Amino acid sequence: MNAPATPLKAKDFASDQEIRWCPGCGDYAILKGVQKALADIGTPPEDVVFISGIGCSSRFPYYMSTYGFHTIHGRAPAFATGVKLANPKLDVWLVTGDGDGLSIGGNHMLHVLRRNVNMQVMLFNNEIYGLTKGQYSPTSPQGYRSPSTPMGSIDRPLSPCLFALGANATFVARAVDTQQKHMPGVLQRAHAHQGASFIEIYTNCIVYNDGVFASFAEKATAAEGELLLEHGDPMIFGKESDKGIRMKPGALALEVVQLGVDGITEADLLIHDETDRVMAGLLAAMRNPEFPVAVGVLYCEPAQAYDAAVHEQVNAAHAANGVADMNALLRGGATWTVGS
Repeated sequence: MNAPATPLKAKDFASDQEIRWCPGCGDYAILKGVQKALADIGTPPEDVVFISGIGCSSRFPYYMSTYGFHTIHGRAPAFATGVKLANPKLDVWLVTGDGDGLSIGGNHMLHVLRRNVNMQVMLFNNEIYGLTKGQYSPTSPQGYRSPSTPMGSIDRPLSPCLFALGANATFVARAVDTQQKHMPGVLQRAHAHQGASFIEIYTNCIVYNDGVFASFAEKATAAEGELLLEHGDPMIFGKESDKGIRMKPGALALEVVQLGVDGITEADLLIHDETDRVMAGLLAAMRNPEFPVAVGVLYCEPAQAYDAAVHEQVNAAHAANGVADMNALLRGGATWTVGS
């Protein structure tokens, strides 16, 4: 990759295209956060590519002054894998939504995560289909009324982070669209990881699902409604930092406790270990209002990236056998001619 001559700024990643999201959409905030993160990372725009599927989130490549590919519904992970294998030097970012990535694209998402292809996967979760007018999605809660579920959804919702952990992802994180001091740092951590980095980003659909995350994602509710994870730090939250998470005595389950009550101190709280996959699953499953919603890096496991392993295997084959002559291969051994 070419090093930039001068430090990059967020505006260096902004294209000249008119942004065509609804006014107030959370995707604007994500765009701003991504552009800031890329400027801080410092990869030149010509070495970056954004690949998307279908949906509101998938307009993203048009608004980035980088390479981009707006692909077909649910298939962005397959395209992104091909791009990374063809040119490993490219910095690949995959943009998808809870419908595009977990419904029609669930199979492709599964394989890009289990293979550990070196890219950043950003899944915008607004718990509905926004582009096609508010139908329920795989992450919509039971009982959700929509044009496709007028009597309320009877489906059990899917947790994107639990899905990623189940697919053996090596990096799983969460962020919130409007939390601009936090999200760029999460994206930088994801970029630094060698392998498939999965980031679920809660984003508000102001038209079809406005306020769905209000109980924990807004400025007035975040302190009480979110657990901000930092590796090696105790799991403390609350406006007064007076609440915490501990393991329920005698059970493999978490519980919220009040510091100073019944003799509970900070020493009783869990310490976040982002290398613990079991704990990451328990944290990912926490739902508001019973629990705070865990945000930040839930899980990070160093492992060889798929594209690096593929090219290592190819180089080993070349070293052992030389570079193959395709013409000689096709014409070698038993051949025949098809007559007219």
